[in-house]
Amino acid sequence: MNYNSIISSLPYTKPFLFVDEILQLDPEGCIGFYTFPIDSYFYQGHFKNNPVTPGVILTECMAQIGVVCFGSYLLQENKQDASSFNDIQIALSSSQVDFFIPVYPGEQVKVVSKKQYFRFNKLKCTVEMFNEEGELVCRGAIAGMMKI
Repeated sequence: MNYNSIISSLPYTKPFLFVDEILQLDPEGCIGFYTFPIDSYFYQGHFKNNPVTPGVILTECMAQIGVVCFGSYLLQENKQDASSFNDIQIALSSSQVDFFIPVYPGEQVKVVSKKQYFRFNKLKCTVEMFNEEGELVCRGAIAGMMKI
């Protein structure tokens, strides 16, 4: 299945779009990928001579794939007007993420999101991020509100 319409409806553009591909979407979860470009602006100062992807950027990537893309899908499944998806409004309402290993420039990550609940346009998910070797990078719970 092609999920490019969901990615193109996101309210982000490069350099703040952290979704390359959505592999799977269903009523219970989402799986997607992103590769952190070597020349990303945030590597210039984080850290000097040893660039590492900041945790806040990893959290944003998890939120974009695991909550926003997934939430867009759920809104469409609930028969919202698909023509209005270019005007989606999103607000992060909570996040708690634990970090285990670093992500370096050029690495691809996989984000796996599982729904805890979706009601009154609030989506809360458990979200995990894995590196290319399948190692757990970080995991947590992220929630957000969506409106179209």
